[in-house]
Amino acid sequence: MLRTLVLLLLLANGGYYAWSQGLLESWGFAPHQQAEPQRLQQQIRPELLRILPPEGGRAAQPSAPVPVSPRPPEPAAQAVPQAAAESPEAQGECLQAGIFDAAQAEVLRRAAAALPAGSWRLESATLPGRWMVYMGRFADADQLAKKRSELRELGVSFDRPHAALEPGLSLGRFSTEEAAQRGLTQLGAKGVRSARVVQERLDMPGFVLRLPQADAALRAQVLALRGALAGKDLRPCS
Repeated sequence: MLRTLVLLLLLANGGYYAWSQGLLESWGFAPHQQAEPQRLQQQIRPELLRILPPEGGRAAQPSAPVPVSPRPPEPAAQAVPQAAAESPEAQGECLQAGIFDAAQAEVLRRAAAALPAGSWRLESATLPGRWMVYMGRFADADQLAKKRSELRELGVSFDRPHAALEPGLSLGRFSTEEAAQRGLTQLGAKGVRSARVVQERLDMPGFVLRLPQADAALRAQVLALRGALAGKDLRPCS
């Protein structure tokens, strides 16, 4: 019984192999063919077939041009006010110099007449008093020379005082009496004797040169008046 079953299985397998390979086609037994040209013969209106590109290629294809509406003209840029566009140097800044005493102010007034009209003015101010550590008056030139020699040995600097205090020596000038007293104390520690504090100048009327709108050109013109400025520097207005 078992042998018969095995024999039947072998025959069935052999028959299936012969059928699947088309060996029984001449007897009318063969599987339905799916390869060319049979598949081509089964196509319905193949001329309508259109091959589309892949998704990436489709995105790369040029699309129909999109009409673009004309761009409205841009508004003209508003003109920047000249005062805002100019630099601070071009606009000018307020500068001043001084304080000048009456004689210095008169010299400056004559020299500044060459400057542009309305570009400058002299304003009243108070010339503060000045205090000095002073030695003198000496009896004669020999005594003055001897005192100068002593001060050099002590390493103390000196210069000439106001004309009204000649012959004598100034050991320092100060804007207040308190500062002059401190200077005298320091000189005493160095060995200076017979010096004292005097008021060299009282508070007196003075003048300040003011340039309300000084640009670079005006500044150069004023600095050219070196002698008339009496050594005073231009600085921003206070």
